[in-house]
Amino acid sequence: MDNNRFDSGTVIQWYPGHMAKTKRKIKECLALVDIIVEIIDARIPISSRNPDLRKLTAGKPSVILLNKSDIADEAATSEWIRYFREQNISALAVDCKSGRGLSGFLPLVKKVLADRIAQWKQKGMVSRPVRMMVAGIPNSGKSSFINRMSHGSKARVEDRPGVTRANQWFVTADGSQMLDTPGVLWPKFDDQRVARYLAFTGAIRDEILNIEELAYELLTLLKNDYSELLKSRYKLPEQLPDDSWELLQLIGKLRGMLISGGEVDTERASIMLFDEFRGGRIGRITLEKP
Repeated sequence: MDNNRFDSGTVIQWYPGHMAKTKRKIKECLALVDIIVEIIDARIPISSRNPDLRKLTAGKPSVILLNKSDIADEAATSEWIRYFREQNISALAVDCKSGRGLSGFLPLVKKVLADRIAQWKQKGMVSRPVRMMVAGIPNSGKSSFINRMSHGSKARVEDRPGVTRANQWFVTADGSQMLDTPGVLWPKFDDQRVARYLAFTGAIRDEILNIEELAYELLTLLKNDYSELLKSRYKLPEQLPDDSWELLQLIGKLRGMLISGGEVDTERASIMLFDEFRGGRIGRITLEKP
């Protein structure tokens, strides 16, 4: 087991085929929208924010939705909300699958755009809808958010000047319009910590990763910050093994994941660990703190 594998800076690389095209499309559509809605993962609020997206949308009003807050550490999420507000960024904790927290979304958007909406009314544009761009990395919850807010209804785009049929517009209950964008992930990772956190939460496909080494890294973090949750979930002894590889083997053994000769099937144990972490079954966990 090479404990330093993730420090090399070359372990996890990601090359989405249409990255340049995606970025160009986002840039072209900026003139069509009033505000950017960025959806991030509440468990990794910094790592799930693509810096390229922030550069592309700089200068536009924005709102951040901390999605999956139902499985994130509640205290940490509150700290993140305060952190973003201190940076003059409006943020809201939500769960796009269940809809929790989304009732505050449209009022927050209108608060951020209050001056602009007032200008529209002064110009007689009373029924002018708010147009927003929904952006985020893959697996951030964009589709769940759009489906929740639009109830699955897609806007007709053929009668709107300057908007092509290729753009996916959706309409919310109050008539606001949302433009969907492809998920934007990094062409390559310079910071392996960011890559590792994205891998933990499922933003990078497991098929291209070494799942056992990732499990080792995740257990090291959980052992330090959420040891009581680990002990409770897997019925572990009070004194955990110092080495995370031994801990993974112990978890696999306690779950009966054995192969011939009584050895632990660490690959199966790793897959189980990530399924339970991503599903929130270990507990409410946030990997990044402000």
